[in-house]
Amino acid sequence: MPTRPRTVAFDVVETLLSLEPLRPRFADAGLAPELLERWFDRLLRDGMALTLAGDYANFPTVAAAALKTLARGDLDDDTIAHVLAGFHDLPAHPDVEPAMRALSEAGISAVCLSNGTAETTTRFLEHNELDQHVDQVISVADVHSWKPPVRVYEHALHEIGRAPHEVALVAVHAFDCHGAKRAGLTTGWADRLEGHYSEIFTPADIVGVDLVDVARQLAALPPAAG
Repeated sequence: MPTRPRTVAFDVVETLLSLEPLRPRFADAGLAPELLERWFDRLLRDGMALTLAGDYANFPTVAAAALKTLARGDLDDDTIAHVLAGFHDLPAHPDVEPAMRALSEAGISAVCLSNGTAETTTRFLEHNELDQHVDQVISVADVHSWKPPVRVYEHALHEIGRAPHEVALVAVHAFDCHGAKRAGLTTGWADRLEGHYSEIFTPADIVGVDLVDVARQLAALPPAAG
């Protein structure tokens, strides 16, 4: 039975920030806007593939390479930079601020754990006035590994300074929750992106329709003994 976490670690891309405003930039680059999801799936796949091979490249590098591959090599550096510059002012999903506020009011702290860079995540939080709710930004760049290997979550626990049962990972990606469960964390999954939690992954402890639902359920869990 999971217990109430003392800290929630939020995934960032797609969980907190919306990629939707990048679609017009895809059109600017001569790419079909509906390729946005395919690009992000490739980005994640390639980042994970490098990790599996024992290598690492950061989010901006992999994002640019995935975009160029999607265009079959037919994009120049300036066009790629124009598309990725959209990351500078991406909005938060509507459920993010109320979810973070609900956790704060319940006395549960929040951090971010992202495949992206700490600088981009910090800028996103500040741009959307969410930084007041987040104590810490942790990037996988610190351990040169994309999620979901266990060492990424163990690094986050070390940075937070808490035991696994005291921390919950919240994401809209089932693979992220699976990795966090392997590291002993409590997990919360919101279904607004995937709509179905794949049976190949270890079930999340908390499942909600959105982040607010997940946050409230986490806050309602019984406290740990002692």
